[in-house]
Amino acid sequence: MSEEDGMDDWAAAMAEQAESEDEQEGEGDNVQVAELDELKEDAPITQEEKKKLDTILDIPVTISMEVGRSQISIRNLLQLNQGSVVELDRVAGEPLDVLVNGTLIAHGEVVVVNDKFGIRLTDVISQIERIKKLR
Repeated sequence: MSEEDGMDDWAAAMAEQAESEDEQEGEGDNVQVAELDELKEDAPITQEEKKKLDTILDIPVTISMEVGRSQISIRNLLQLNQGSVVELDRVAGEPLDVLVNGTLIAHGEVVVVNDKFGIRLTDVISQIERIKKLR
């Protein structure tokens, strides 16, 4: 196949996509716009809403930090012993993943506070990005 044929296929595919988009725009004329109420930040929280919020705030969750991952065969797994090194999919200095109940919510770096390890959050994943990863 010559380069010219490749370009013709590419042009045909682009034209087909443009036609498809035009058809979809024509179908969109029947779309109705939903009217939504404005969110007000100053609205006071009712007693009932406070009870619901208190219930949610008491639910325990598991938070974990992930340094990296690796896939190895069962044969290699069984050969691991004290002193073995497993290569991870991250480079040194790269931020750790912060997971809540197995869902990525942030990235961070390891810190030591009063002789205990901790993590300083450097980037919190937005709700929109988390929802996209669920799909």
